[in-house]
Amino acid sequence: MTFKEYLTSRFFVRQLALMVAIIAAIVLLFTFWLDFTTSHGEEIAVPNLAKMTETQAEEALDELDLGYVVLDSVDYRKEFPKFSVVEQDPKAGSKVKKGRKIYLKLNSSGYSSVKVPDLIEKTFRQAEPTLKAMGLEIGSISYRPYLGKDMVLEMSHKGKKLKPGDKVLKASKIDLVLGDGKIGFEESVDTTTQYMPADE
Repeated sequence: MTFKEYLTSRFFVRQLALMVAIIAAIVLLFTFWLDFTTSHGEEIAVPNLAKMTETQAEEALDELDLGYVVLDSVDYRKEFPKFSVVEQDPKAGSKVKKGRKIYLKLNSSGYSSVKVPDLIEKTFRQAEPTLKAMGLEIGSISYRPYLGKDMVLEMSHKGKKLKPGDKVLKASKIDLVLGDGKIGFEESVDTTTQYMPADE
């Protein structure tokens, strides 16, 4: 039998068909295996874990075959319970695969303390953003006869005078005594007014 006759024989055709079938079966099985191991097409919506405790978040994620990692704690936020989830990555509603780890940040147990900045003889326009940048709030404002208008003369918290460098908790309200731009009075009389934020 010549080579040409062999290529056209039934035996060769059957062998060739068998080989093609085996290759197709291998490709098909590999595709199924790949889909299974990578959970192809199966995605899970990340739940909203905000305000959950770490234990509650762990239980919610376990039910969905998701893991978690606590990165660290953030500065205390009063709108969240202590030690509850404040931030998560990926965010709630994101689509992820099974086994994906969700990264969490938890709320602190309370406000941390900060040092009172030196605002003496600085203008209120300078003092206001400085306090806000440090997580402090403006309390009441009173005025005293002094040549420098709106210049900070004293700082206090809950009736206690403060010096630069004194420590207070974040979110504390700092009361200020400002100069009224007037001089010539022997006695100073404070007139306390409620602080009204300037129009932005």
